Amino acid sequence: MRAVYAESFNPDDPLAGLVVGERPDPEPPDGWTRVAVRAASLNHHDLWTLRGVGIKAEQLPMILGCDAAGVDEATGAEVVVHAVINQPGWTGDDTVDPKRSLLSEKHQGSLAEYVIVPQRNVIPKPADLSFAESACLSTAWLTAYRMLFTKSGLRPGQTVLVQGSGGGVATACISMARAAGLRVYATARTADKQARALELGAHEAFESGARLPEKVDAVMETVGEATYAHSARSLKPGGRIVISGATSGPNPPADLNRFFFLQLELVGSTMGTKAELTDLIAFLAATGLRPHIDRTLPLEQAGDGLAAMASGELVGKIVLET
Repeated sequence: MRAVYAESFNPDDPLAGLVVGERPDPEPPDGWTRVAVRAASLNHHDLWTLRGVGIKAEQLPMILGCDAAGVDEATGAEVVVHAVINQPGWTGDDTVDPKRSLLSEKHQGSLAEYVIVPQRNVIPKPADLSFAESACLSTAWLTAYRMLFTKSGLRPGQTVLVQGSGGGVATACISMARAAGLRVYATARTADKQARALELGAHEAFESGARLPEKVDAVMETVGEATYAHSARSLKPGGRIVISGATSGPNPPADLNRFFFLQLELVGSTMGTKAELTDLIAFLAATGLRPHIDRTLPLEQAGDGLAAMASGELVGKIVLET
């Protein structure tokens, strides 16, 4: 089968180890199923894998990709793949299983013609969502859903700041926050991305680091070092930063005085559960929201998509179709 995979690691030039080529067709073990992939989206996780983060050299070659939508070969049904792979018998929150992994960590990923996953990791794809739209859900949009509706404590009518509004998680946060009745502020480095944030649903958009018209109840943070100080300064007393990524670096100044004096909170959030993915799909059906897709590319052009993501030249998701 055709697949996009990491053949080697290069921390400084991650695309140097990328290959688009042939890999063996996967055979599902007992309790697993094979999905014929119709669409899969790119995530920063793919770039981290190519840099050698979270994976060992003996696991190479590793097919990249966390999300997919396609056809379950066991049933013929159109499905969305949940990317969190739990240990057998795990019954708690999928995201806190100490032995959990994502596709492309322990198990081969989804940027291929076929992917195998546990049978519990497929859910029905709604007929009114395209394969490309569905392929955006189980990483970026699910992460955003959990940040907003499970971790933030936000209620309709409150205010939220979304940092770095070009990325997949951030654009999902903007759209869903607006649909849920929150007042949404967004930041972006360029005027074009600020304008796109307004189109996606932000009430106002600003340069990165700009002073906001008011303090906010919560911040959705995926950027890390470059925006963390601004996130902390933007909060009301008792406010909360929900963080699910640190693409600009993981070690900003802690600013502990501000946190204890204003009783701020920093809350980590990772991916989401299968139940939350089901709720996310229901939310899209109820609101009519759809993931914003920056571009759709054939599998063979994965390198172009990853290069665009690495440079930040996108708004929303990049999807590969098989």
